[in-house]
Amino acid sequence: MVKIAPSILSADFSQLGKHVKRLEQGGADLLHIDVMDGNFVPNISLGFPVIKSIRGLTKLDFDVHLMIAEPSKYIDEFVKAGADFITVHYEAETHLDRTINYIKGLGVKAGVALNPATPVSQLKYILPSLDMVLIMSVNPGFGGQKYIGYSTEKIRELKTLIDELGCNTLIEVDGGIDKSNIKTIKEAGADIIVAGSAVFKDDEIEKNITQLKGAI
Repeated sequence: MVKIAPSILSADFSQLGKHVKRLEQGGADLLHIDVMDGNFVPNISLGFPVIKSIRGLTKLDFDVHLMIAEPSKYIDEFVKAGADFITVHYEAETHLDRTINYIKGLGVKAGVALNPATPVSQLKYILPSLDMVLIMSVNPGFGGQKYIGYSTEKIRELKTLIDELGCNTLIEVDGGIDKSNIKTIKEAGADIIVAGSAVFKDDEIEKNITQLKGAI
């Protein structure tokens, strides 16, 4: 069953606590938390204090996506803040194997994100060590962007590679996903769908999650 991971980047931050509770009650499977540093991507978002402040509000897993330069410097702090998954970017981490093993050594699941133009083949050797691969289907940094069409083929390529290697790695997809394209993305091989605008649109969180799941 495909899981829905609402991105709290699209939430109303003045109502963040209430929104987190509504997401859980509305059927979200995990929470996707985008961390941006204004360096690796051209935007700045939330950090440790915000993650800590909402950790006690929900039992949902925290799927923390680090869109930051030199992410290995901050792994311990994100684990302390309550992360259950930590995903770093292939393009941002020089010593990827070491960082992935460090994350897993702390008892947290480890993922690698690929920007749109980065080929899936770059992960061939490390894929068996990964709990998840995040396919970015928009250029990271901002919500509300249009889905990049060739991302679907990347999902298929990744699914094929996972099957060939006999891995249990999950495929997550993030960017421009709504009820019009979610079924196609699922059929390509996605296990987890990140949705921001499509979940929080018109403040109809519960209805929107239901519609996304229904569209699958």
